[in-house]
Amino acid sequence: MASVNVYLDKQEYGKDKVRLLKVHKDTKVHRVDDLTIRCLLSGSSFTTSYTEASNKAVVATDSIKNTCYVLAKSSKNVDTLELFAAELANHFLDTYRWVEGAHVTIIRHRWARMIIDGKPHTHSFWRDGDETRQTDIFIKRGPNCKGRRTIELKSAIAGLLVLKTTGSSFEDFVRDEYTTLPETKDRILSTCVDSTWEFNVPAVDSVNLIATLSQIPFNNIYDSVRDVTCDTFAKDESASVQATLYKMAAKSIQNWKWLERVSYALPNRHFFAVDLNYFRGTKNLQEHATVYQPLADPSGLISATVARSVGARL
Repeated sequence: MASVNVYLDKQEYGKDKVRLLKVHKDTKVHRVDDLTIRCLLSGSSFTTSYTEASNKAVVATDSIKNTCYVLAKSSKNVDTLELFAAELANHFLDTYRWVEGAHVTIIRHRWARMIIDGKPHTHSFWRDGDETRQTDIFIKRGPNCKGRRTIELKSAIAGLLVLKTTGSSFEDFVRDEYTTLPETKDRILSTCVDSTWEFNVPAVDSVNLIATLSQIPFNNIYDSVRDVTCDTFAKDESASVQATLYKMAAKSIQNWKWLERVSYALPNRHFFAVDLNYFRGTKNLQEHATVYQPLADPSGLISATVARSVGARL
């Protein structure tokens, strides 16, 4: 067989699934941030670790893990995922001059404060479902290894499970020889929301990176996107998941000048009324339906990205 020339096209390496709990004890009312972190490094200097088995440029993944803990101890931004992720990424670029790109993903797991004797408890919490807040940042060193940084930043909600028992229809869709689904004027609508929003962040010098990003109200934007998602889901007289999705995404872009795109992926979790007519003629279809069978699979999947028009920034 003739030899074939190959080359290393791209690479990233680092530490994944770094578990970290930060307890904020600055007041008597404690707060917690329960995080899962991934830090990946890239750059041409790492090529020889793949092609020549040389570890001269390799920062051990254990050192990357330790960095997460050390910075979490000193950082004032752990409760703002985007800023803490930026701190981590910028640290790797500042500390190791041969690193060209740092890619950090952080997942925040929900804890809700316990209500004890009718009052919020100062230091006790319960796990508030599987929904997570997430952020993903890629910071790249500027040309000629200068202090300039380019930033790709997006954040997300994942696993927000919602359901409403009325206010949703599905009619006037294509009917042909493959169609068995009846049209309905009223149905249960349920989905598990995954939403991602992309920020417009200009290139910035390393020394000003955190100060520049601090001007963006990340926590307020997260709360707002979540509120818009729930508010639109609840109030919209939904003609389809597609129509409701578009309203959610468009509203968040209109609310925040920093957002370039908002994406949703909405699996349609089906609930079908059980035909009880076989049991003494019990009515449980259409307007009589109160007992349903949940069917998780197969499910519809509706996804879309809504983007800001050119020149439409507030």
